[in-house]
Amino acid sequence: MRTLLSLTLCCGLISTAYAAEFGTAEEAQALVKKAVAHIQSVGPEKAYADFTTKKPDFVDRDLYIFVISSKGITLAHGSNDKLVGKDMLELKDLDGKAFIREIVEKAKTQNNYSVDYKFTDPVTKKILPKILFCEKLNETAVCSGFYKH
Repeated sequence: MRTLLSLTLCCGLISTAYAAEFGTAEEAQALVKKAVAHIQSVGPEKAYADFTTKKPDFVDRDLYIFVISSKGITLAHGSNDKLVGKDMLELKDLDGKAFIREIVEKAKTQNNYSVDYKFTDPVTKKILPKILFCEKLNETAVCSGFYKH
């Protein structure tokens, strides 16, 4: 009985440690709220620079912020600064889904929404299903998502 209890406890700790390595849906949503508040507090120029230069407040494990304009231009990106200024409207995932277009289209009618697609996890470097949470702010979408491991 003691061995079974020890094994159960050990498996639980390993599972918790693995889960803590990656961001959750709740953490991604909270990061978006925090990013929107930051933009409103310091202005877009400073906030976008903070997101893109990977300030610790806006990058957490595999969670990061990116901002897309209403035309599909990347304004900030916490995982890949080379995407800033690029027109990403027609970018598609491996299944052919134009997920940036979906982000832009949903922002026309919704203030808070999600988008599902596949993308490379910056931690594992594997292509995984991802759920993105976005909040419309003026003519932009402020987004963060979590990977389904």
